[in-house]
Amino acid sequence: MALHNTDMTQVTDGNSSAPHSAPERGDPSWIAPALTASEKTRNVGKTNVFFGPPLAILAEGQKNTLEISGKLNRTAERYLEILKRHGLELSEPERLCLAHICHIGFMSPLEIEELSFEVTMTKFECDGLDKVALAAKLEPASFADLVAIVESLGF
Repeated sequence: MALHNTDMTQVTDGNSSAPHSAPERGDPSWIAPALTASEKTRNVGKTNVFFGPPLAILAEGQKNTLEISGKLNRTAERYLEILKRHGLELSEPERLCLAHICHIGFMSPLEIEELSFEVTMTKFECDGLDKVALAAKLEPASFADLVAIVESLGF
C-alpha cells in the first residue's frame, strides 16, 4: 500500500517490491563517498575571483579558463612552497612588534621591504623586545623571508 506524506513524495509500508533508491545529498542519511588524499586537496569547487592588476598581469594573454585556472593554481602552489622554505626565527616580543607594524592593514611590497626601517621608527614597546637587534635581523633578510614573516602574522 502506498501512502503520500505532506511533501507529496511516495512512501511505502515495506510490503512493496519497488526498488529502494540510495539517499541523495541533502538527505540526513546521505554519506559522502570516500575521497583519496589527492581528491580532498584538489576538489575545492569553484569561486568567483576578482582579477585586480596583479592577477590580470599574471593571466595576461590567456583566454581559456582552464589555462588561467592552471596558471593561478601553479602560482599559488609555488607561493605556498616559498612560504614553507623562508622566514626567520622570531621571539614572541619580535612577533608582537611586527604584528603591531603590520596592523596598518594591507602591506604593499614596498612596505614589506621597509620592515627593518619601520621597526626602528615604531613607538611599540614590550618586555624582551630589542628593536635594534630585530632591525638588524630583518635588514639582510630576503624579500621572500620578509613576505613569509608577514604571512605568518596573518597579514
